[in-house]
Amino acid sequence: MLTLQVDPHPLLDVAAFVTTFPRPLGESPSPAALVSGLRLDFAAPVKGSEAIRSAVRDLLRHGGYKPTGRGKPASEYLVRASTEGQLASINLAVDACNVVSLHSGLPISVVDLDRARPPFRIGLAPEGASYVFNASGQVIDLSGLLCLFDAEGPCANAVKDSQRTKTHAGTTRTLSIIWGTKAADGHAARASNWYQELLRAEGAATEAVQVAAPAMSHL
Repeated sequence: MLTLQVDPHPLLDVAAFVTTFPRPLGESPSPAALVSGLRLDFAAPVKGSEAIRSAVRDLLRHGGYKPTGRGKPASEYLVRASTEGQLASINLAVDACNVVSLHSGLPISVVDLDRARPPFRIGLAPEGASYVFNASGQVIDLSGLLCLFDAEGPCANAVKDSQRTKTHAGTTRTLSIIWGTKAADGHAARASNWYQELLRAEGAATEAVQVAAPAMSHL
């Protein structure tokens, strides 16, 4: 079982799990039923709200990060993209993530486990930390932002995931992080359950992640 260390945080309610796909993502197109979930009128079993949107922003502000403009939570970007008809299918792993994030209002990260290296930890990025987040080489300043770290440094967060560990056509194993908030009690767990149901319906296997406090706080 994969272990995820989580630094103490007064607002974070994280949910996480590992997914193993029966075939590489390039050979596993998303079915039409899943892609239909990328529309705002989809009948989702887990729903976000304005209160959840505000609580997610508070979660990201806690370390000093400003979740506005191009740095807003990924879940807010998805709402805008769907509203404008620009939220298209990417691959099975990302589509399931986007469907759940869009409707739950919670940002979700998906990391290719064969591109990342343990140990894994969630904590605040130090001042001046950054990474490339897309194929064109654009960089995000991570200072004060809650991030997932692997052995090489930060690799995902609730705004933009690192290009270094993103899924691709050959991906067969992923780690999903649901960036939940204690202000919405149980919401992250409900989103995680639905998310895993969507993946298992397509033949993928999901496995719980052991969440643990580190021996020494990095805050």
